[in-house]
Amino acid sequence: MKQKSSLWKYLLFFALAALAAGAFFAWQPLKAIYFSGVPEDVREQYVCIPTGSSFEEVVSILKMGRFISDESDFRWLAEKMNYKKEKMRAGRFKIEAGWNNRQLIQHLRNGEQAPVKVILNNERLPEEVAGAVAQFIEADSFSLISIFRDQAFLNEIGYTNETLLTAFIPNTYEMYWNTDAKSFVRRMLKEHDAFWSKNNRRAKAQAQGLSETEVYILASIVERETNANSEKPTIAGVYLNRLKIGMKLQADPTSVFATRDFATRRVTEYHTTFDSPYNTYVYKGLPPGPISMASIPSLDAVLSPAQHKYLYFCAKPDESGTHTFAETFAAHKVNAERFQAYVRQRGL
Repeated sequence: MKQKSSLWKYLLFFALAALAAGAFFAWQPLKAIYFSGVPEDVREQYVCIPTGSSFEEVVSILKMGRFISDESDFRWLAEKMNYKKEKMRAGRFKIEAGWNNRQLIQHLRNGEQAPVKVILNNERLPEEVAGAVAQFIEADSFSLISIFRDQAFLNEIGYTNETLLTAFIPNTYEMYWNTDAKSFVRRMLKEHDAFWSKNNRRAKAQAQGLSETEVYILASIVERETNANSEKPTIAGVYLNRLKIGMKLQADPTSVFATRDFATRRVTEYHTTFDSPYNTYVYKGLPPGPISMASIPSLDAVLSPAQHKYLYFCAKPDESGTHTFAETFAAHKVNAERFQAYVRQRGL
């Protein structure tokens, strides 16, 4: 009887052990699939997967962002779902806290990206545009600058080094994070075309006797003359009046751009006599390219300028940042003397 009892004990022990082992091996895949994944307290909501990333690089990125709670579980399921052997989808993806590994892998596999908002402000130079844009998309500033200077590409799209900036309309644009440098420029060309197709802008440019590029160049000068949108049409009218009679524009911002002395607070003889095709104190007509990106209010000011006979303007002797306008040089001289007296009084 004792032998029989011992046998049953051994059988029961092995049965329980087998059951435990079976439960363990059954639990492991269930855990990897459904009970392991993105932690509930994950802080980051988005992950960026660079173009050409390997599976190992994706795992490393997910680990750094704390998007996987158990690496071995993630790897096991990635193997079972054949995700490991696939080409990794590049882009910026929104990750939800509490997702299991299966949901995470399916989301990355589907490649459904979360777009980024690319903010373009009134940058002065293409290099500054590159630096600003590189904050939002995968293309870095070096690759953007390289494409901005690529003569074959510029010829293909119909621009030059001097005029490329006219393709960029300051605004906020939605695009995918993994946008490369060429794709960015092509997107800007579409936005440029959309801008000029609205509000009868092309017809307005023709009415002024200007091309789209010339409108942008003049608007860039208006942009740098004032921050007050209310007086931009008046300033645009001054410069258009000068162009019509063959008078030099003599725009201070062009001489500053020519010298690249952007930190200066006052324009001096050094600036106004500096020999450069961009210096409208030295050369008649418009510069060969914009001196800055031009905002939509500045562009529309050139397209719909105020109708007047002003040929001159001078900063007001106050802190408004606006200007006093004059039809004659004699009146302008009086305005300029008032402003100079104000500057001396303030010790500026």
